[in-house]
Amino acid sequence: MIVERAPAKLNLLLWVGQPRADGLHPLCSVFASIDLEDGVRVEPAPGGEDTVLCRSVAGENLATRALAAYRAAAPNAGLAPVTVTIEKRIPVAAGLAGGSADAAAVLRAATKLSARPLGPAGLHEVAAALGSDVPSQLEPRAALVQGVGERVEALALAPMAFVLVPSDDGLGTPEVYAELDRLRASGAVPGRARLDPEAARLLATGPVTELAATMENDLEAAALSLRPELAGSLDALRDAGALGVRITGSGPTAFGVFAERFEAEAAALGIPGAMVAAAS
Repeated sequence: MIVERAPAKLNLLLWVGQPRADGLHPLCSVFASIDLEDGVRVEPAPGGEDTVLCRSVAGENLATRALAAYRAAAPNAGLAPVTVTIEKRIPVAAGLAGGSADAAAVLRAATKLSARPLGPAGLHEVAAALGSDVPSQLEPRAALVQGVGERVEALALAPMAFVLVPSDDGLGTPEVYAELDRLRASGAVPGRARLDPEAARLLATGPVTELAATMENDLEAAALSLRPELAGSLDALRDAGALGVRITGSGPTAFGVFAERFEAEAAALGIPGAMVAAAS
């Protein structure tokens, strides 16, 4: 049996370019891996066929697709049928990449259980085909991500803590990107002509006070356009003393940055439904 960590991530910086010919948006993103984690257990299947069990996700999820994609890419890996059990702690459809983290954990476990595992390059290719957040989760850590998620560079961030304010109703990533395109086409929000990884690295390596004050998320305007009430969560975090606040990824989770965990824990007491996490 293999047990894998599947940590959530928070986008501290997310710059989104214009869509490519294939419809995908190039991006430049800095994110923190946090200690809010799903648990993924992979073990031999008693029934002789692959099964993915996750009470919080109805029907097929990304972990199921990840296992099938691994088998298709490595048909001679010698991976026996497995049962995957996912214990969800990360809110679903929250902009925290929980599904991608689970999928990456399944890929890592599959390589460990294979007699002839897929190599790193092949595993990365499988991850990239599953979605833009999966490659970076193969080795959970803070990272700078470019392209459409396939170019991943490890980063060292200053220690920091977070208060997360999730929402009961999720937001679909394609819907948020479509809203961003609409807002840009109408002139309601500016486009981004250039994605500058060097500027992103410089911001990421600064002290937590500077990083928190300069966080950006190009998808935030689209998330707020679709769900205006999320502005209330951002206001609550500011009022609680956060150094900086943002919507993470495509939302709807809002988060605030704090220098110390005890500060985050004190702030969370006054915000209904708030969760506390730290960079891991």
